[in-house]
Amino acid sequence: MTSLIRADSSNPHFISLVALLDAYLAEKDGKEHDFYHQFNSIDALKNVVVCMEDNVPIACGAIKKFDDESMEVKRMFCKLEARGKGFASLVLQELEKWSLELGFSNCVLETGKRQEEAVNFYKRRGYSFIPNYGQYSGIENSLCFKKTLE
Repeated sequence: MTSLIRADSSNPHFISLVALLDAYLAEKDGKEHDFYHQFNSIDALKNVVVCMEDNVPIACGAIKKFDDESMEVKRMFCKLEARGKGFASLVLQELEKWSLELGFSNCVLETGKRQEEAVNFYKRRGYSFIPNYGQYSGIENSLCFKKTLE
């Protein structure tokens, strides 16, 4: 049975999934990992979603305020063995719903060009490319996206 848990970043399931995400990204990003890692602290995330399948944590994501209209999607991850089964979509839908509930009309995010599966996932979920923002401006490996929520 699949369930979604809304929590904050102190949730132990979220912490364990983020550890797997960081290991995965360290391999994908190589020498650029330290640059990206500095922007991905989970110390104070107030809006976290964990997807559980038969009481086992399998996917997660978070949102944090980006500006007055947008939440930024952070720390999206699905265990490799659970990919392609819709769990990440459930997490992202819940994050978008939560963003709307909090009064935000957009979600933005950054992912790396090397994470082709993530790029394709966000495009399928209605996200469009935007110019790289903030710390990602001028970073060749970064791709930024935005979605207007309904």
